[in-house]
Amino acid sequence: MDTILILTILVVVFALAFDFINGFHDTANAIATSVSTRALKPRTAIMLAATMNFVGALTFTGVAKTITKDIVDPFLLENGSLVILAALVSAITWNLVTWYFGIPSSSSHALIGSIAGSAIAAAGFGILNYSGFIKIIQALLLSPIIALVGGFIVMTILRTVLKNRNLFKANRRIRYMQIGTAAIQSFTHGTNDAQKAMGIITMALIAAELQTTDDIQLWVRIAAATAMGIGTSIGGYKIIKTVGGKIMKIRPIHGIASDLNSAVIIFGATLLHLPVSTTHVISSSIMGVGSAQRLKGVKWGVAQKIVLTWIITMPISALMAAVVYKLFALFL
Repeated sequence: MDTILILTILVVVFALAFDFINGFHDTANAIATSVSTRALKPRTAIMLAATMNFVGALTFTGVAKTITKDIVDPFLLENGSLVILAALVSAITWNLVTWYFGIPSSSSHALIGSIAGSAIAAAGFGILNYSGFIKIIQALLLSPIIALVGGFIVMTILRTVLKNRNLFKANRRIRYMQIGTAAIQSFTHGTNDAQKAMGIITMALIAAELQTTDDIQLWVRIAAATAMGIGTSIGGYKIIKTVGGKIMKIRPIHGIASDLNSAVIIFGATLLHLPVSTTHVISSSIMGVGSAQRLKGVKWGVAQKIVLTWIITMPISALMAAVVYKLFALFL
């Protein structure tokens, strides 16, 4: 069998594996608050998230096309299949390490950093599509800040609206509403995160000259959506614990504020065809909501560790991918 075809098949397998791992790694993003407030039992919440992730993944393709062509041009990338395979190995490794330790790191940062690092190792810095790459980096950096501010504003508005209400009764009603917001947030997660694997597979098909456009084929969309849905159904209980309880003590009012704010930001990014980190957006929303309630209520020590992981993920992933590519090029 042709070497390029073998590498392309490996890329598809590893891309779907990345999507599967992304599913259980990022499950907490969509359902942590609803589980922590007991609006949903963990297994019910996970199945809800899996279903809505699958539906969301099939609905849009704009982010997938951004991943395909805005980091590097797959039509110009030599050894493209090897570059992409090295990037996937790096991103998967980082995701598994952070999942093991219960750290809500960004799968998006890991993947984008890995693609850039592997491509640079193969063809130098000139291979990067700087206009597109900078646009992606801006979206990744600005979205957590917008989420933090938005969470503060949404929580402030809800506190003002509910200040004269019986808090116990309000919390009971809001707990039921959280089922809806968890579903919406899971849907938006699928519209953004699952598309990253679709973009990677499309890059590989173009690099192998099996495709001549950046269109996302139907089988790619179905395969990626299925992989993420199955991964989500397994669940990531370690990260659920971190996001849902270690950042702050979450009550139903906090949950619905952070869920709504996160869903709006993630879906807005999807409509703009921009990949964002759902982990960053949701964790930042929770911090913003907590700050509006009481600054001391946020466990800033835990938050600092999460932010540190955000900062180091992309450069570490890029370096890992560069090393993996060089090893692959040496032995393959």
